[in-house]
Amino acid sequence: MAFDLARVRSAFPDRRVFWHGALGSTMIEASRLATEGAPSGTTIGAEAQTAGQGRHGHAWHSEPGSGLYVSVILRLQLAPAILPVVTLALGLAGNEAILKATGLACDLRWPNDVLIESKKCAGILTELEGSAIIAGIGINVNHSSFPAELHSIATSLRLAGGCEYSREELLLELLPAIDRYCMLLEKDGRAPILDLFARSSSYVNGRRVCVDQDSVTLRGTTAGLAESGFLILRGDDGRDHRILAGGVRPCS
Repeated sequence: MAFDLARVRSAFPDRRVFWHGALGSTMIEASRLATEGAPSGTTIGAEAQTAGQGRHGHAWHSEPGSGLYVSVILRLQLAPAILPVVTLALGLAGNEAILKATGLACDLRWPNDVLIESKKCAGILTELEGSAIIAGIGINVNHSSFPAELHSIATSLRLAGGCEYSREELLLELLPAIDRYCMLLEKDGRAPILDLFARSSSYVNGRRVCVDQDSVTLRGTTAGLAESGFLILRGDDGRDHRILAGGVRPCS
């Protein structure tokens, strides 16, 4: 079903919302607009991405017409060191939007994955473009299947809930949620976001995980979040490790 752009623009008359049939990546287009001075809140979406971006250069599976693939330009009064916590704030926003629009409860896997029953249904990507933050969010909404290599790790809201969902309704919930959590971060600092994320995630405390770090795989139990937003892993080697990037997965 075609995306109802008029409905979204009507709901957000003061926000610039662009929608494309296909883009290489909404992140790249948002970065281009940010360099041209596009205001905070500018939103770029696409029916399909031919080169959707995930973390660490991974591709994001962007089935045409089935997902919500958007990037939002954020101009926040934050130090660059806060960027990891912005990613957590966006995860909270995605989690809240999915719950409100569909009734489906999600888990958050540090730092940028939204899960349903241990499978990824949404991902977050944040990048700096000058003084702007580009927030990319991909949600698997009405996918009925996935490529074989993703079948065991990915799901969609449709597969989880047994019915199709409105992408417009999701975006109508997502954009205000992003605004709220980013405003909370600007106003009250990192602590509330870290606390909310820890309470919304089964991965932050007491979870046995493996973490790939370069050529080494660390094993241990998660022990909370550092003030920076990084994950603390209490390793089987008896040391506390500060995890700076993703690759966290359950292990025995």
